[in-house]
Amino acid sequence: MDKLLIWMVDTWQTPPMGADARVQAGYLLRKVQKGENLAMPDSRPMTGIGKHVHELRIKDGEQNKTWRVIYRIDRDMIIVVHWFQKTTDQTPLNTIKTSKARLAGYDAKMKENEK
Repeated sequence: MDKLLIWMVDTWQTPPMGADARVQAGYLLRKVQKGENLAMPDSRPMTGIGKHVHELRIKDGEQNKTWRVIYRIDRDMIIVVHWFQKTTDQTPLNTIKTSKARLAGYDAKMKENEK
């Protein structure tokens, strides 16, 4: 059974990717939803952000840009945490902090709903 795909509120805006890059991102997210484990060059773990957190690696030939989509694989869903344009070799510290904060807030809310 496919996992539910959830976009965190701040990620609802579509990244300004070219059409082919959007199709590629959707295709890869769909594979993750179906339970496929992606590896390089399409995806890599982001253990510095958290357990089960990965980033999709999207090349945008139309715009000559590179995009990243941060997501977490939970037991019953895929959570899209953050997206950004890749401009350096390192993931920006602000992206790491934002992703960690969003996931911490989400986890806290889910824990409170369990009560």
